[in-house]
Amino acid sequence: MPSIDILLLQLLMVIVVGGLIGAEREYHSKSAGFRTMILICLGSFLFTTFSIHISGSSSDRIASNIVTGIGFLGAGVIFKSDNRINGITTAATIWAVAALGMGIADNAYVLVGISTVVIMSALMLLTKLERIIDRINQSHTYKIVSIYQEDLLKQYENMFKECQLHYKRLKRTKNGEYLVGTWIVHGSEKNHNRFTKMILHDPTVKKFEF
Repeated sequence: MPSIDILLLQLLMVIVVGGLIGAEREYHSKSAGFRTMILICLGSFLFTTFSIHISGSSSDRIASNIVTGIGFLGAGVIFKSDNRINGITTAATIWAVAALGMGIADNAYVLVGISTVVIMSALMLLTKLERIIDRINQSHTYKIVSIYQEDLLKQYENMFKECQLHYKRLKRTKNGEYLVGTWIVHGSEKNHNRFTKMILHDPTVKKFEF
């Protein structure tokens, strides 16, 4: 086993690395936050340390099982909401933090330090770029319910074109006197807002989900 001084230094590094990344996740109210990331980093560090000093030549077995275990943990933070998959970034962060804990146990301090900076940069700086991209192109599912008229859905699709939105009709249903159309639509935030205002003021629309 490493000396007490080295172990204390490694544990301090585990807390700092896991705490920094966890604080960013906690700030954005993610499901895996400050305490969780520290514990993930610590757990990976301990399993790797024990595998090196207990398993001898078979140390890779315990280390490889860390990856499998973290996979299950990461899957637990992924969920579907409002036609979107959420939690994938947090799940990927959990994988990365576990890898950092393993790296600390293997004395790869420089690589761990550089990787921590890269992870923090991806989580903090690239968020702004992600928001810009999201404003340029968004995907929404629109459901419009109207009293049946001939070629009514075509009229709505012409409105999509007028607003420079790309669409794909997913479903159309006639329920009594009502006609229901569902589309998945891509385009800029500005064009989506323009279409939404047009539909909200359209007297033929009885129900609009967006």
